[in-house]
Parts: sequence; structure tokens; C-alpha cells
Amino acid sequence: MLIAWAITYSAIVGGVKAGIERAAKIMMPILFIMVLILIGRTIFLPGALDGVNYLFQPDFSKIMDLKVWAAAYGQIFFTLSIGFAIMLAYSSYLPEKSDINNNAFMTVLINCGFSILAGIMIFAVLGFMAHEQSKELTDVVSAGVGLAFVTLPAAINELPAPYILGPLLFLSLTIAGLSSHISIIEAVTSAIIDKFKIARKKAATLVCGIGALVSLAFATNGGLLLLDLVDYFTNQIGIVLACFIEVILVVMVVKAANIRSYVNNVSDFKIGGWYDICLKFISPAILAITLFNTLKTTVTEGYGGYAQSDLLTLGWGLLALLVVIGVLINTFSKKEA
Repeated sequence: MLIAWAITYSAIVGGVKAGIERAAKIMMPILFIMVLILIGRTIFLPGALDGVNYLFQPDFSKIMDLKVWAAAYGQIFFTLSIGFAIMLAYSSYLPEKSDINNNAFMTVLINCGFSILAGIMIFAVLGFMAHEQSKELTDVVSAGVGLAFVTLPAAINELPAPYILGPLLFLSLTIAGLSSHISIIEAVTSAIIDKFKIARKKAATLVCGIGALVSLAFATNGGLLLLDLVDYFTNQIGIVLACFIEVILVVMVVKAANIRSYVNNVSDFKIGGWYDICLKFISPAILAITLFNTLKTTVTEGYGGYAQSDLLTLGWGLLALLVVIGVLINTFSKKEA
């Protein structure tokens, strides 16, 4: 954990060009190569193709299941870091006349393409595991963080040469986690710099120092429980709510047509009126329905079999704390100004 924070701190202090961009140029190719190696080794195992087929075979009976849509939105929020202010932080360093439409489409396509590659690797492993245990694939998989830290390691142990594939898997997870970690901390650090007008090194030291202390809780015996609850309440509820409010404010204050006009003026290919419809109606509607269903399910049924006391303190309490911190930061930054 200390090594991860040290790497993150070095990248953040170095800034976007000298730190974050350099780290990304090293980590992303390594991650891509390792995932390809894992796919090449696992795809030919007995039952692996059954797992891959399960991944790509649609089940249209689930198309109206709101839980599926909530999970899908939570996934894309996480992989694209929508609602984390990461895109705002990074885009602020782009040239004024950058091709926004092209950058946006390339970001989404590359992100989704890599997600599919990772999915092929994971379901190939799960298919092999189900074949070896003579079980259905749904019987060997677990949801949430248990997939990465329990199910996949157990499956790797059953593979040929686990002493090679095991380290490859966890190194891949480590690099993926580090890249996301650096991005999230950069977003917070940039916000602190903009709000309080302090030097980057001082802001990075403050954010990384507090973050390192708080993250010690995840290294305790109850760390996995805490991680699962923080992940669920942050991504499935907090981020969805924040993005819903953001979309409404953007439509009401900035106006969808104004945004479309600006990005089209600086881009080679243009986006049409469908963008306005998505921003005004489709996105808010889906977000509202998804959020309502998630809140209803969480309140009435709970989550993950955890005790209500855990949900109240580590889940709802966390969301309330984040709101309070945001209000305090905004209040003190105005006083400083």
C-alpha cells in the first residue's frame, strides 16, 4: 500500500506531462500485453470457450430488469470515471482548439475495447473453472470484489503453471488499480489547487497523506467488507446521483445546444441533434430510474447480506460524510478567495 501511494505521489507531484503521462505510457502497454498473454493462455483451456460464449450470448429476458441497467451504468461510470471529475482535470490541460468529439469517441472506444478483452480473459478462466468442477458457470462466480480477490485466484490455482499466471493476474490488477488511483487523486489534487490556489506539491502532499491514512482501514480484517460497501455506495448510488444532478444543471444552465455548437466548431466530425435529446431526456430518465430502483432495493432488501448497522455507518454514513466534506471545502475556498 505504501508503495502504491509513493508511486501515486510521485506521479501527481510531477504534474500531467512529467508525472502522470509518463506513468501512463509505461503502465498501459504493460497492462495490455499482460492481458493478451493471459487470454492466449486461458482461451484454449477446456470449458474456456463455454465461458466466453456465456459472456457474449444475450439474454433478452433481462432487458427490462432495472438491476441490469444499474449495473451497466455503474460499470461505465467506473471504467470511464464519469462523475469523478477526472475528465475535467485532464481536459483542462488540452490545447484550446482540441478536437473534442474525436477525443471523446476514441476514449470511449478504447476503454470499451479493453473492457471486452478483460471480460474474455475473466470468462475464459471462469468457464475452465466451471468445467473442472462440473458446475454451471453461475455457480462458480461471485459478485463484487469477491470476483477479483476470491474467485479468480481460486481459478488460477487450478490452471496449468499457476506460479506464472497468478503473478501475471495480480500484476495486471495492480497496474490497472494504480492507473485509476493516479487519475482519481489527480482530480482531487487539481480541485484543491484551483480552490485554494496552493502549490501542486503542497496539495499533493495533503491529498496523498490523508488518503494514505484513510486507506489503512482497507488493510484491516474487515477491509474487504469496507471495500465492497464503499464501492457499492459510491458507484451505484453516489456517482449516479451526482451525475443526475450534473446533467440537470448542465441542461438548465449551460444548455445542450450551446455545448453541441462549441464542440462542433472545434471538431472535424460533428454531432447531431441526437446529443440534445440524449442529454435532455434519455440520460436523465435512465439515471433517475436506475437511481430510484437502486435506492428502493437497498432500503428494502439491503445489500450483499450485510447487517443494517454496517450499511448505515459504512454506506449511508459515507455518502453523508462526502457531502459534508464537499460543502466545507466549497465554503472555506470562498473565504480564501
